[in-house]
Amino acid sequence: MKLSYRFEQTSCRLRIDGLPDLSAGHGPEVIGILSGWEMDLAGHPTLEGKRDHLQALLAAVLPYARHLVSSVPRPVGAATDPVQMEPIAAPRAGLSNRPSHRLRLHSSQPDTQPLELSFDDAELADLVRCLDQLRLDPRVQLGLTLPPDRPLLRREILERVPKRQRLTAPAAGLVALAITAAIGLMVPLPRRTASPAASPPASPTSPLTPPR
Repeated sequence: MKLSYRFEQTSCRLRIDGLPDLSAGHGPEVIGILSGWEMDLAGHPTLEGKRDHLQALLAAVLPYARHLVSSVPRPVGAATDPVQMEPIAAPRAGLSNRPSHRLRLHSSQPDTQPLELSFDDAELADLVRCLDQLRLDPRVQLGLTLPPDRPLLRREILERVPKRQRLTAPAAGLVALAITAAIGLMVPLPRRTASPAASPPASPTSPLTPPR
């Protein structure tokens, strides 16, 4: 029996169609064989495809969102990958609703231009929630995998701190050192006092010398 499950958010709706994989011991309510999927995004064309396309979408969007939460936004996916996710230049003042994330989908058909979709933060959050619901739903056992989570590089961690804040502590230390050195130069050194001349020792009177 064909199964169909939906995962919905405000601006995103994902539908998964498939069948149980009886050879893997799945129950009658579990999708183990994907027959198709469809995603409706508000203001964008409907996306659909096969298992490989869904896997590529998960492998690009979720790692991108993880770096975004860590305040280290960076592109995910190479030019040859079927799905790419990248940040758009930060919006100017007064344009906070401007899309700041771009999803690029490459078609497997020759001579077909990539499809580009732009999202703001709220739309990206809805997309991530839908994909997370799919990935964590026990009724969907498709074996979809994600790239392993890796810790941020030292350079990426430093970039999270604003440059002005990173330079404040060293600059304050140099200023304190310069002030301490200046005060030390202004304090006069104590003068050295001459020690009194030592008087010559008195000649001892020999007890064997008779008095005169």
